[in-house]
Amino acid sequence: MANAVFIQNPDSIYDDRPGLAYHFPRSYLRRVKRTVGDWVIFYEGKRGAKGYVGIQRVASVAPDPAREDHFYAFLDLSTRWDFERIVPRADLTGSAWEASLRGTDGRPITGGANAAAVRLLSFAEFTAIVTAGLEPLQAPEALPRDQAAHQLSGFAEVQAPFGDAALRPLRPEVLVSRAARDASFARMVRMAYKGRCAISGLDLRNGGGRAEVQAAHIRPVHADGPDTVQNGLALSGTVHWMFDRGLIAVGARHEILVSDNKVAPDVRQRLICPGGRLHLPENPRHHPHPEFLRWHRENVFGAAA
Repeated sequence: MANAVFIQNPDSIYDDRPGLAYHFPRSYLRRVKRTVGDWVIFYEGKRGAKGYVGIQRVASVAPDPAREDHFYAFLDLSTRWDFERIVPRADLTGSAWEASLRGTDGRPITGGANAAAVRLLSFAEFTAIVTAGLEPLQAPEALPRDQAAHQLSGFAEVQAPFGDAALRPLRPEVLVSRAARDASFARMVRMAYKGRCAISGLDLRNGGGRAEVQAAHIRPVHADGPDTVQNGLALSGTVHWMFDRGLIAVGARHEILVSDNKVAPDVRQRLICPGGRLHLPENPRHHPHPEFLRWHRENVFGAAA
């Protein structure tokens, strides 16, 4: 097994299915096969975020039945984890994270290996990029109401200085830790929505200025929902409870749907923002993904609460 970087732009010329499959030509087959069962980092070029954006585990590789000499790397959807911070190609000293991309002065090159869509990583390179990407957000909107209760030793382990041998036993714990993932997901979703409930439109803060909203998975964890902002909504406690139990959903055009036979009209009037449409993040890359909203409508909305 091996770690790698997969280049995946929003307007890819390949048949990529973000979160599900990575499409690539035969020239990368040997490298991609080495990543099966292990973790890869996704990078978006100048047509995207221009940085490393998240991690996911590769489940299998199979030929593309419709396109000769092309293949799919099928991904474990439940393992997808957005980075809290987009990581640029170089660290704070200006040195490229990937040794293969360093010029004679250590700075990122523009040709050569930089043009490769799949690049194998050493464990030290992989760890350094993941550490930078999962550095916790600190803005008031990102922090929980009781910050002290949500501090996680798992992330302290990631952020602390380390060597390859010292971190190796921690890697599976950190990357699959449900507590660490939940805390990171919550910070990202709160930040994306700036502490405002996406359905009620309310922005409630405690005395310290921290947002009262909770982060809800649209496609839940138990149904392989990934820890990405596109699979999240910032919701107040009551609305979160209603969303998880199928009393509320979101339509294809971001209209808020309510189960009328389960929610009284006066409750609907108090809890749904004027206009009846979702309050969206300013950044379009953080908008809820249509497939996750569809999954919730088809599998949760209208079910017995």
